[in-house]
Formats: sequence, C-alpha cells, structure tokens
Amino acid sequence: MSARPAPGGLTCAGDAAHSDAIILFGPTGDLARKKVFPALYDLALAGRLDVPIVGVASSDWSVDDLRDRVRSSLDEEVDGQLDPAALGAIVDRLSYVSGDYGDDGIFDRVGEALDGAEAPLAYLAIPPSMFETVILGLARIGANDSGRVVVEKPFGRDLASAQELNATLLAHYSDDQVFRIDHFLGKEPTLDLLVFRMANAMFHPAWDRHHIASVQITMAEDFGMEGRGRFYEEVGATRDVVQNHLLQVLALVAMEPPIDTSARELAEEKLKVMRAMRTVEPADVVRGQYDGYRDTDGVAPDSEVETYVALRAWVDSWRWAGVPFFIRAGKAMEETATEVVVEFQNPARMFYADPQSLRPHSNHLRFRMKPGEGVSLLVSVKGPGESIVSQPVDLRYEYDSNRDGPHQDAYARLIGDALRGDQTLFARADAVEEAWRVVDPMVAEGPPVMPYAPGTWGPELHEDLRPDQLTAMLNATPEGGWHRPLLPDDAGRV
Repeated sequence: MSARPAPGGLTCAGDAAHSDAIILFGPTGDLARKKVFPALYDLALAGRLDVPIVGVASSDWSVDDLRDRVRSSLDEEVDGQLDPAALGAIVDRLSYVSGDYGDDGIFDRVGEALDGAEAPLAYLAIPPSMFETVILGLARIGANDSGRVVVEKPFGRDLASAQELNATLLAHYSDDQVFRIDHFLGKEPTLDLLVFRMANAMFHPAWDRHHIASVQITMAEDFGMEGRGRFYEEVGATRDVVQNHLLQVLALVAMEPPIDTSARELAEEKLKVMRAMRTVEPADVVRGQYDGYRDTDGVAPDSEVETYVALRAWVDSWRWAGVPFFIRAGKAMEETATEVVVEFQNPARMFYADPQSLRPHSNHLRFRMKPGEGVSLLVSVKGPGESIVSQPVDLRYEYDSNRDGPHQDAYARLIGDALRGDQTLFARADAVEEAWRVVDPMVAEGPPVMPYAPGTWGPELHEDLRPDQLTAMLNATPEGGWHRPLLPDDAGRV
C-alpha cells in the first residue's frame, strides 16, 4: 500500500477509499453528545463532512428528535456561536433507525437507510457487551465488506476479554478495517512528544540506558468522579487510563525510530516496546482510593476500586534494560497535570556542586501535556555570587503562547482519519493484547487500596517504587522520588 504525506508530517494510506457513510450506534448517549457530535461539527466546519449519517439506537425517537439532540449537544459543548452551514452539514444528512440491536429487522432498516452506500464507517458508541451483536448484524447486511468499524476503549477488561473482543471483530473485519479509538493518541501534545523525539538529533545519542536514569509519567486530576461513580466502579484507574493512555505514551518514549512514518511502521515499533515489557508484578504497584469515594452514587460502600495507581515498569530491550519507567495516575489529586519527565544520569563526578545541597538535581527533559503544552530542559549553570557553585535553570518553551491557529480536537482528528482509512493514531489488536498482558496480574490481584486525602499526591506510603523497597516519598526530594508537575504559572520553580 502506498503512502502520501499528511498534515503534521505523518502519513496516511494513499489508496484507501474514503468512507461513504457513517453509522452511529448510540447517538442518544453521553459519548455521542459530549464527543462525537462536536467532532462531527469540527469536521463539517473544516469542510470534511460530506457523507450521510445514520443514527441507530433503541430509543423510540424520530429523526427530528435526533436533530434536536445534535443542536442541544453543540450548544452545550461548542464555544461561541454555531456556524449555520456546519450545523446544517450534520442535521441535513441525518437519518434515524430505532429498535432492538438483537432484532435482525433493525439492520435491514439500517441497510435501507444507507441508500446504496457500500463502504460505511460504523461507530460503536455503545457498551462493549453489545459489540458482538452489532458486529454480527453489520456482517449480515454486508456493511463489513468494504466498511470500517470504530470501537471505544476500554478494549476489554483483561487479557482474556480483549482476546475475545478481537476475535469477534477480526472474524468479520480485517485488522486494517478496525479502528480502536483512544482519544489520547489524537491529542496535539501526544503528537508533539513523537515529533520532538524524532526531529531533534541532539537527543538521539543520549536516549538510552547509559544516559537516562528513569522516566516518570504522571496523569493527575484534581477532581473526583463528577457523576461517573457507577462507571468507575467497573474500571478503576488501571483500566481507565494506564492500560491504554499511559502505556501508549510509554511506547512513544521508548520506541525505536521507525523506518518511515507510515501507520504500519509506527505500530510495529510501539508493538516491539510492548513485547519487551515485563509483566508488572503486584509488588511493584501501589493502589489508593481517596477519602469520600465510597460515598459517591453508584459506588459500593466497601469498594476496593483504585482511584490512584503508581507502578514501576521495565522495558527489557537493549536500549532500556535496567531503566525504571514510573507511572502514576489518580483522581482528586493536588493538581491536574499530565506530563513525562525523562531524568538523565548525573555526571560521573559532580564538580561545582553546592555543598549545602544534599544531592544536586539531575538534568531532566519534561514534556507537559496538560494543562497547556510545553517542553523544558533542566540544566546546571553557575549560581550568582563569589562561590563557583552550580544551580539548576529550566529552559522552557510554552506552546500555547507561541503556536498559531486552533488546536484540532482529538476526536475530530481521529474520526476524520478513520473516514480516510488512516490507522496511524489507532491501536492495533496485537498491541492491545500485549498491553493487557503487561498489567493483567495487577488487574486480577493487585495490592489492597490505601486511603489518601483529596488534594494530595496519593497515599502516604507509595511513591518511590525503588528496586529495593517501597518508601514514603510524597514529592520530589533531594534524595529522589517523583517530580512535582510543572504548571504554566510556576515561574522560577524547577
């Protein structure tokens, strides 16, 4: 398959046909309201939505009800006044089919609503328990022959269920027809991480176990459940963001440069990272639950679901052997921040170190993905005064204040890619299963959850995850530990 350059330096399949319709299963749900409809609006605003949209749900609605739902969704989710032409590009192309997914008749009506379209993109904004029923129905009307299907994370609940889900999908679609959507992979900061790594030759010689001491990946949120308690009881932090979002970020940090930027080669290099990862041992995991979580609607009074998880992972490749990758994610934390910190080894001898300092800070490279976007490099320079001692200085670049043009919504980017058949930013079946293999034991039998107060950085006994012991290190200290996330307004802090 040939490839052509795409915006941003990525490539997409050059001979893949554009989907000629969208079948949206679950248009009455929250996912469609909050994410899918605004994404379709963005595509329409860019002049990239010119196919019919067939909504399919069990609700006894009319097409006018669905159009009202689209309008109310966009009024709530889109900033500013709606563009009439873009709104019209969606509502004027809508049709609606209602009924039970288990009834063959509903798929006959879907086939009629497609009105001759032969390569539809089916978007499954529905519970995973319904996937098999819908896939079989689509196959019965031949919508899988030249069509595509988009499925939402989580891709299973563990390795066994992920394998079962993939078997169902791949029994009726080839893997290049299946688009496993993880919106984190479509975010601008995630793509920045990929480009920064590959486009700056100065870091290539130092990007290995000889020069890097550790990698820290943090995804912290300062809010709790916000009405999602029932959902969170079914997933927890590991299933919600670690198995998918954060392992994908780890793969971008650790992957080898691909031979080109095609979807296939990027996927191959990320898969190699997943295959090289050890299965995480429960002893290398800390699970926490914030005080008050059990009082949330939909949460069991004796819940053992983690709202916080910290773990140490290892990539046993030639490049990364012996380098720990620390991952933490949590709700109700002190700050909302997502970042990657690559901490370099200290020099062999620490000349000019301040004798009053317990340990000079290592050089580190920090990718801030949220809030805002930025990259910074901590280096040592001479401190002011008569003494010749070093002090750390952070060299920062803030994307938000220097980048022209609006950032494209991740869902809009990914749905647009799926319509074009571009797999670059989507997860592949084998990589999904490898990611589950990495975390499966901690999902099946992780350590007990430990309580932590909202507005902190997690349980008191958690953070350092050193090879010899699990010690109490709430924030970065002179002896080591987690780096406190760097926010855009943290002037002067390193």
